Amino acid sequence: MLRENGNISIHTENIMPIIKKWLYSDKDIFVRELISNGSDAINKLKRLSSIGEAKIEAEPKFQIIVSLNKENNTIKFSDNGIGMTAEEIKKYINQVAFSGAEEFIAKYKDKMDEANNIIGHFGLGFYSAFMVSDKVEIDTLSYKEDAESVKWICDGGTEYEITSSERKERGTTITLFISEDSKEFLEEYKLREVINKHCAFLPVEIYLINENEKDEESIEKTPLNEVNPLWLKAPKDCTDEEYKDFYRKVFMDFNEPLFWIHLNVDYPFNLKGILYFPKLKHEFEAVEGEVKLYNNQVFVANNIKEVIPEFLLLLKGVIDCEDIPLNVSRSFLQKDSNVSKISRHIVNKVADKLTGLFKNEREKYNEFWKDINIFIKYGCLRDEKFYDKVKDIIIFKTINDEYVSLKQYLEANKEKHENKVTYISDEKQQAQYIKLFKEQDLDAIVLSSNIDNHFISFLEAHESGVQFNRIDADLRDTLKADVEEVNEELTKEIEEIFKTSINKDKLKYDVESLKTKEVPAIVLLSEQSRRMAEMSAMFGGMDMGAMFPQEETLVINKSNSLINKVVELNKSEDKKELVDLICRHVYDLAMISHKQLDAEAMSEFIKRSNEILLKVIE
Repeated sequence: MLRENGNISIHTENIMPIIKKWLYSDKDIFVRELISNGSDAINKLKRLSSIGEAKIEAEPKFQIIVSLNKENNTIKFSDNGIGMTAEEIKKYINQVAFSGAEEFIAKYKDKMDEANNIIGHFGLGFYSAFMVSDKVEIDTLSYKEDAESVKWICDGGTEYEITSSERKERGTTITLFISEDSKEFLEEYKLREVINKHCAFLPVEIYLINENEKDEESIEKTPLNEVNPLWLKAPKDCTDEEYKDFYRKVFMDFNEPLFWIHLNVDYPFNLKGILYFPKLKHEFEAVEGEVKLYNNQVFVANNIKEVIPEFLLLLKGVIDCEDIPLNVSRSFLQKDSNVSKISRHIVNKVADKLTGLFKNEREKYNEFWKDINIFIKYGCLRDEKFYDKVKDIIIFKTINDEYVSLKQYLEANKEKHENKVTYISDEKQQAQYIKLFKEQDLDAIVLSSNIDNHFISFLEAHESGVQFNRIDADLRDTLKADVEEVNEELTKEIEEIFKTSINKDKLKYDVESLKTKEVPAIVLLSEQSRRMAEMSAMFGGMDMGAMFPQEETLVINKSNSLINKVVELNKSEDKKELVDLICRHVYDLAMISHKQLDAEAMSEFIKRSNEILLKVIE
C-alpha cells in the first residue's frame, strides 16, 4: 500500500509572481482555476483517445461536478478526465514550478492539430485552492492501464502526504476544506454566482450539487453552463433571434441591440466573438458598455483595453481568444505584438461592418445614427486609423431632417459658404435662429452631443480649410439685406439709444437692415470666443476670459417696426422710461433665443414684462 510523506519543491523565482498575482486578485478565482483544470484534464483525455493513445468507454458523458457540503465545510471539484498517477502528482503538484501542460503539448504536438487549445494551468492554478482552504485533498485515478488510485493531502504548508486511495473511476476529485474567512463560498447562491461568472460557457458540462439537500428534486438536472456558445457557430448558421437571445442572456439587457458583428478568424490568430451596438436610452449611457474577454470559453476579465481598444468598450460583447493567457499582466499584453494585431483586427472589422451598413442599408444606417454617432466620433478621436477607415461614412442630421456626409453638405452649400459648415447645438434653444436660417433657404447640421465640441476641432484639423461656425455666429451676413438704403444718422441714433438703455460695456452693437422684418434683434457670439469660454469651463474655470473676452454682438434690425417706434418714442422726454424698458426687453428676448438667462436676469425679465403690460393698458 502506497504511503509517502515529503516536502513540496517550491522554486522561489517562479512561485513569487503567482503569489503576487493572487495576492491582489479576487478570491473567487480558485473556482475558475479548478474547473478549468477539470476541463483541461477532459480535453487531454479526448485528444489522447482521438490519436489512439488512450482507451475509453464508448461515448462517455464528460462532466465536471462541483459539490458543496456546508456541514462538513467542503467544496469538491470532480472530473472524469485524464487523471494522474502517483509519479505525475509528484511531478505536477509537488514541484510547483513545473508546468504539466507544456510537457503534454511538447510530447503530442506532432500528432495533434490543435495542441495549443489546452488551457494548461494544472499545477500552477491548482494552488489557488489554498486561498480559501485550510486543507486540500486530491483523489485521482489515471486513464493508464494498471494505474493505481492515489490520494494527496496537504494542509497549506510545504508538507504533503501521498497514500493509496479507494477510487475506482477514472478522473480526479479535489476537496477543499474551507477556511473560516472564506465560508461565504459554502453558500449555494454564492458558488453558483461565481461559476456563472467565470465558467458560463466552458466547453464541458458543469453541475452543482448541494450535498446537504436530501430532496431528489433539488439535485441539478441540467448543466449550469452553455457548452456551445453562439460565438462558436458560423455566422451563416445563426439567426437574428439567436443573436438577440444571447444578448439578453449575457448582458441582462432587454432592449434589442441595433446590430452586431460576428468575429470568426482562424489565421493568423484564433479569434471569435460577437460585438453588439446597443440602443441607448440617453447619451450618458454610452459609458456603460461591457466587453467580456474569454480564453477557450473561460472568462478572463471585463474590458481589457490592451486587447479591446478603449472606444470599443462603449459596445457590449464577448471576445474569445486562446492567444490571450488566463493569468497575465497588463504589461505583458502591452508588449505582445500578437495582442496589438488582434486589437487592430477587431477595429478593422468594426469599421468594415459600419461601411457595409452605410453602403448597403443606408436608411437603417441613418436610423441608427443617433445611437452610434457618439461611438464613431469617440473612436475617431482615439484612433486616427479608425477615422481614416470611416471618415467617408460619418454623417450629420440637418435642420431639414436629412442625413448628409460632410462632403455632401459642403457641395450643396458651396455657392453660399465655401468650406464653411453652420451647425446648431440645441434645436429648442436656437429655434429662432433656425427659423431665420430656413427662411433664407439655408441648411445647417445638428451637433448636439457633449462630444461634438471636441469632434468639430478634430475635423477642422483633419479636413483642410473646413471651418465650423455655430448658427449664432453665422447670421449677420446671411440675414443682411441685399440692398440697403444707407442712413448713417439713423444707424447712430439707434445704436446710442440701445447703448444708453442696456448699459453693458462689453456688449457690441451693430445696426443693420435685415432681410426679415419680424425680428427686432438677435445676439451673435463669435465662434472663437464661445469655444474659449467652453474650454475655460472644461478646465475648471481657468481665467481664459481675460485672454479671449466674450464677443457678444447685439444686431439691431432697423427694418423692424418696433425698432422704428423706439426711435420715435425717444424723441419725447416723457417716454424715456418706456424706451429703456423696451430696449432692455428687446435685448433679453434676443438673449433668450441665444442662451438661458441666469436667475437674476430672468427675475428682472419677468418683472419688466409686467411693467410693460401695465403700460399697455394705461
